[in-house]
Amino acid sequence: MSADLDVVEAELVDDDAVDLVAEAPVRYLVTQHTMLGPGELPPLANKRPSWTDADFRLSAEDIADLAEPDLADTTEANRKSTIGAFEEWCAAQDPPRLAHPCTTATYTSYGLHLIRRGKAGEYRPDSVGQYMSRIWNWQPMDLRPDPSRFKGRLRAWKKEWVKAGGEVERAAAATIEYTVRILNSIDESTNIGKRDAFLVVLAYANLHRESELADQLNKRLRIYDTGIHVTTAMSKTDQAGKGSGRFINDRADLQLVGRARAWFAVLRELGADGPDQPTFRALTVKGGLRSYPANRKRGTRMRPGSLNERFQLLAEQAGVPYIDGKKVTSHSWRAGANTDMAEKGVPLAERNLAGRWADGSHTADTVYDRRHGVGTSDPLDKVPQFGGPARAAVAEARTS
Repeated sequence: MSADLDVVEAELVDDDAVDLVAEAPVRYLVTQHTMLGPGELPPLANKRPSWTDADFRLSAEDIADLAEPDLADTTEANRKSTIGAFEEWCAAQDPPRLAHPCTTATYTSYGLHLIRRGKAGEYRPDSVGQYMSRIWNWQPMDLRPDPSRFKGRLRAWKKEWVKAGGEVERAAAATIEYTVRILNSIDESTNIGKRDAFLVVLAYANLHRESELADQLNKRLRIYDTGIHVTTAMSKTDQAGKGSGRFINDRADLQLVGRARAWFAVLRELGADGPDQPTFRALTVKGGLRSYPANRKRGTRMRPGSLNERFQLLAEQAGVPYIDGKKVTSHSWRAGANTDMAEKGVPLAERNLAGRWADGSHTADTVYDRRHGVGTSDPLDKVPQFGGPARAAVAEARTS
């Protein structure tokens, strides 16, 4: 026998006398959301749902449906462009970085990279914030990076940028006087002119975004002698597609009803007045319907970008491509109508409803109130003149 062997002393006992091994202590799963009734025990920590393979499977039809884009065309294109730039940056690093899912370090490093480019004049703070938000939303929900350090540096840069004279670019406000001026420059004897005139008045009267106009359908517009009922099926603040309906009274300056009927008469002549067909159509120079490939993603609907270009062309033809130094875009009519209503004291809640801003939002006041120059009134005039007729006395002294 080898001397290296250890000898273990043990006592032999009968099988019946062996004590059962003590069971592991019971563990319960308790979180801040746990609610228990009297005498009720929490769920066991090791208890799992009785899923089977079938619970994790999608059908081929489900996969095809999920392959469809969730976002509007313009939003989808912007996201693809942003993600593509991020993927290229990750691949160009030495060593390369993983773009999806990315780490917090990678996300932060790319954000700082964009901020440095912004400080060199390539981007604005709001643009960088939008880019990074798209990248963050693209990441898997349970593996998203922590954006706090990047956001802190972005806030600091934005303060520096504003102090240095930076200003967020906003579209001009096409208020009622400019809207009428643009309408007067349109030749409404042609099919194109009839479309353009209705496009302008509807954009102003219903504070439309370009994407809402591009996706509007004939059945969502009901024309009456006294006005038009417009249903906006989906908007930026209504991604669930609940829809928003509003009756808009006719006005002598906009002639909303007359222009709507004139354009719908053209649609009937062109065979494009079906209820599910888009309201605004691209036309040829001669006023016929423009043809598209059968497999076109948007079908016969115009691109929102095309409508924006049309708005800009109409403003240029009227001699007002810029108003107060700001460029006229499709958003100008949304800003113009809100500005006009704010000037006349329409409450924020009513303007939020008319413009489909979220309930309680202050965007209509902080972003879309763009009064020309310094406005038509001076708030200091509401302060009584000290000493009674002081203003008249000063004015008389100046003229003497």
